Amino acid sequence: MIETRCGLICAECEYQEQFSCKGCINTHGNPFHGECPIAVCCEEKGLVHCGECADFPCPLLIQYANDPQHGDTPPGARIEMCRKWAENDLK
Repeated sequence: MIETRCGLICAECEYQEQFSCKGCINTHGNPFHGECPIAVCCEEKGLVHCGECADFPCPLLIQYANDPQHGDTPPGARIEMCRKWAENDLK
């Protein structure tokens, strides 16, 4: 199930409960922390998630996935999730 534009899994996010975050898809790119440039980019392009983009993985997604403080564990996990979603879209 696709939960976010960038490949994060909402059920695994500590902010979902802590801040009553509804996620970027349900909030049209405005999760708990405000406007998300990745989600906005997908919405503007009419994409469900980053894995559908011709520029995947773009520098912005790579930056978010590898951010030292808020990045993925393991690094790049959201990119791999988008890749899996894209592969399933093609089947």
